[in-house]
Amino acid sequence: MRIATLPAPDDFDAWRDAARALAAAEVPPDAVVWQVGDAPVDLFAAAGDADAAPAAAPAGFSVPRGFIDLARSVVMANDPERFALLYTALFRLRREPRLVEDHADPLVRRLEVLAKNVRRDIHKMRAFLRFREVEEEGGASRYVAWFEPEHHIVRANAAFFVNRFAAMRWSILTPEVSLHWDGKALSEGPGASKADAPEGDPTEEVWKTYYASIFNPARVKIGAMLKEMPRKYWKNMPETALVPQLIAGAQARESGMIETARSSVGGNVQAAWEALRDEAAACTRCHLYKHATQTVFGEGPVDAAMMFVGEQPGDQEDLAGTPFVGPAGQVFNRAVAAAEIDRTRVYVTNAVKHFKFEQRGKRRIHSKPDTGEIQACRWWIEQEQMLVRPQVTVALGATAARSLLGRTVTIGRERGRAIALPDGGEAWITVHPSYLLRLPDEAQKQEEYARFVEDLKLAKAALRD
Repeated sequence: MRIATLPAPDDFDAWRDAARALAAAEVPPDAVVWQVGDAPVDLFAAAGDADAAPAAAPAGFSVPRGFIDLARSVVMANDPERFALLYTALFRLRREPRLVEDHADPLVRRLEVLAKNVRRDIHKMRAFLRFREVEEEGGASRYVAWFEPEHHIVRANAAFFVNRFAAMRWSILTPEVSLHWDGKALSEGPGASKADAPEGDPTEEVWKTYYASIFNPARVKIGAMLKEMPRKYWKNMPETALVPQLIAGAQARESGMIETARSSVGGNVQAAWEALRDEAAACTRCHLYKHATQTVFGEGPVDAAMMFVGEQPGDQEDLAGTPFVGPAGQVFNRAVAAAEIDRTRVYVTNAVKHFKFEQRGKRRIHSKPDTGEIQACRWWIEQEQMLVRPQVTVALGATAARSLLGRTVTIGRERGRAIALPDGGEAWITVHPSYLLRLPDEAQKQEEYARFVEDLKLAKAALRD
C-alpha cells in the first residue's frame, strides 16, 4: 500500500506530481491511500480496480487537456474520494485515451458532477459575499467578509477579489482559511469563525434603502432565486432580509389594485390592466427578454367572459407586439368564427410573454418554452385571470394547460371536459392551432381542424348567460 500525502486539500500541483510518479511506477489505484497532511481522506474508498492496469503500459504518457481542466476543478471538491477518483481516471487514460469524452462512463459522470458543483460554489462566493467596514487601530478602514463555502474554493477565488477590490484593504474569513489583502500583497491566515466577522456597518442601511427603492417583483424569479441562493447565505447579505416582505408587499399591492378596480363603484379596470401591461413590458423574470423584440401581453376586453391562452408569441407576434397575428393566429381566428364566437369579445394571451427561438441564418425558428420559463410567467397569467375573471379559459396546447393548472397535461386525456379552476371559472383544453399547421396530410388536417372547432363550441356552450 502506498500513501500519497498532499500539503493542502486543494493542491492540484501536488496531486499531479504524486499521480505522475505513481502511474510511472505502475501502482494501481486500489493500492494508494491519499491523505492531506496526516489525515487520510479516502481510507475506506473503493476507488478503482487493480485489474484496470494494462499489461505493459509505457512509463511516460500525455493526457488530454480536458482531463487537466477537469482535474483542476475536481481537486477542490469537498469529496473524500476525489484524489482516488482522479487517479483511477488517470490510470485508465493510459489505455483509454478518449475516456474523458465518454460522458456516459460512470467515473467520468461523477467527476463532471464534482467539477460542476465546484464551479457553482465559486460563483456563489463571488455573488453572495458581502464586505462590512471595520475601523482598525490608527483609524484606517478594513473591509471584512464572512463566507462558508461548500468546497475548497477560497484560494482559487483569491485573484477575482484582488482584481475586483484592488484599492480596498480587505479580509475574507472562512472556516478553512482566511485571505488578507493590504492593497499590495495577498496573504493567508488560519480559518476563522462567524464570531470573528462584524455584524454590520452604517453603509448597510444606505444599501438596504437603495435596494428597497429599486426592487421590482417583475424582475425576480423567486423559485430560481431560492434554488440558486440557498438560505445559508442569506444571513450574510443585508438585502436578503428585505426580500420576503418586498415580494409579499409588491404582490399584495398589485392584487389589491386589481381587487379595488374590480369591486369599487366606478372602478377603472382598464386602468388596472394597463398598469399590469406596462409592468410586464419591463419583465426580466427569465432570460427570454434578452433576445425577444418585446413583451407580448394579452389583448381584449377586460370584462371578457372567455379567455384564450396560447403557448408564446411567434415571430410575427414578437415584431407586432400583438398575440395571434401570425399563421397560427389566422387559423385561430377562422376556427373562432366557425364556432360562432365573437373574436372581439374574448381575451387572448400567452403562457409565456416573450418569443423563444433558435436563429437559423436569417430565420427565427420557434423553440418550445421549458418548465422554468413557463413558471416565471405564471405570475402574469394569474394576474390577467384575476383582473378579467373569465367564466371559461381555453388552454391552447400543453404549455398553456401546464401554465393554468401547474402540472403536466396530456391533451388527449383532458380535452372535451371542464376542469374547475381555483377562482371559480372553468378551464377547457384543446390543441394549439400551430399543431394543425404542422400536419402533413391534408385529410387529417381537415379532420383535426373540425375537432378543434368542436372543442371551441363546447367551451362556448359552458358560458353562463
